[in-house]
Amino acid sequence: MRYYAFDLLFLNGEKLTGEPLHRRKERLKPLIEKAASPLYYSDHIQGRGDEVIRKACAMHLEGIVSKKKDAAYRSGRGTTWIKSKCVGNDEFIIAGYRESDKRGRPFSSLLLGEYAGDTLIYRGRVGTGFDEAALEKLYKKMRPLERKTSPYGTTPPEAKQDAVWVTPKLVAQIAYTEKTSDGRLRHPSFLGLRDDKPAEEVTLMARDEKDEATELCGVRLTHPGRVMYPGQGATKQQVAEYYFENAERILKYLKGRPLSLVRCPAGREDECFFQKHHGASVPKELNSIKIMEKDGKTARYLMIDDVKGLVAAAQIGALELHVWGARADRVERPERVVFDLDPADGVSFSAVRDAAVELRDVLKAAGLESFPLLTGGKGVHVVVPIERRREWQDVKTFAKGLAQKLAGASPARYIAKSSKSARKDKIFVDWLRNERGATAVAPYSLRARPGAPVATPVSWRELRKIEAANAFTLDNIGARLARLKSDPWEGYDALRQSITQSVLDFIR
Repeated sequence: MRYYAFDLLFLNGEKLTGEPLHRRKERLKPLIEKAASPLYYSDHIQGRGDEVIRKACAMHLEGIVSKKKDAAYRSGRGTTWIKSKCVGNDEFIIAGYRESDKRGRPFSSLLLGEYAGDTLIYRGRVGTGFDEAALEKLYKKMRPLERKTSPYGTTPPEAKQDAVWVTPKLVAQIAYTEKTSDGRLRHPSFLGLRDDKPAEEVTLMARDEKDEATELCGVRLTHPGRVMYPGQGATKQQVAEYYFENAERILKYLKGRPLSLVRCPAGREDECFFQKHHGASVPKELNSIKIMEKDGKTARYLMIDDVKGLVAAAQIGALELHVWGARADRVERPERVVFDLDPADGVSFSAVRDAAVELRDVLKAAGLESFPLLTGGKGVHVVVPIERRREWQDVKTFAKGLAQKLAGASPARYIAKSSKSARKDKIFVDWLRNERGATAVAPYSLRARPGAPVATPVSWRELRKIEAANAFTLDNIGARLARLKSDPWEGYDALRQSITQSVLDFIR
């Protein structure tokens, strides 16, 4: 063992805490140099901070601490010292291993995880960093812990291949370059076992308490490791990265529109609230527009117009983005109609899917094209883009009339009233999202629901094969978007249609 001393607070009864740091170290150094091993003096470097942190991370160290050399000593956190942590050096639980097809090698990789509450979350595999001695030592420790079932709350297919599960007791220190948006480790390397730390302490919540602020797209993220979706272990950093990586798609339907946020500052399972007004607690990256309210007074409504605004929304715990049906430059002229097909409990998604197709056909008969949006909840939004020729009352009248027409034609399947008690076994054709000030979830917005679902635009052809309104989540939306060869809402922006007199006559 070696003990490195980096400061001197008292010497022979003399209190030194008021002295500058460099003076205290000057008095410490000769004392340590005279002492016998295992005492060592912890030296310092002035300047060259970028070079030092790069070297520290390359050596797989936790990071560096920088201090003001002329500062007096103060216990606890303050402004006189900062910690620069190397991204990618943490402990993870060993949940199993993948069998090796090479002779003499007991396993090819370890399966890693960490706890979110009582649920073990998959974090990927590590297959490098072992020498023969480490392989044998690990294998001997894992053999007595083998079990038949996976310890993960949800086991992805990639983890199941050739897997041998173990009871999650062993903790490994892992170096890695970064985390993907779904929490997987990139380029992980095994550093060693952590015999000093029980598996129960390897949690995202514990990390959140020690996480330093990070920065993304110039926006400061505090507590980036805070768990926003405990069931998936998805953190604030991952939410921000999702918005950042998909900003172009999201802003297409968000930019220039008043909006409301569903904020869950401590995660979706804690207190959440709806916010539509801009205020002092809102980051400067979020814009605003003054809109007159029913009482004749004006209020500043929220807007997000760029990627920084999206990241800032993640910083304040915004898990849902809901937009007006009009743009900020002409708030009295709606640009879309939204029908929310909201099924009662017990109604299958296949029935909702069929209802969406029927509504599409009815709209087409009225001369209007439409686009389906998986809400991330239980239902589907059928969205009709329109030119900005009509006022809110006209659009509301049309939406209400069409919902009533559908319910009147199939009263056993549909209802146009919002009464919960009357909805049994039916689908509520919600037309109320077409009033002034009403909002609907934005395409590609996350939802503050179990599973971290994403409100996802799909094509009518795709919709036939989809099994649930929450089919796409933070875990799999990236793979879906990477596979897309064309926009599922292709033609949405170019469409020129409006609520004409003949359309209004159609609902009568």
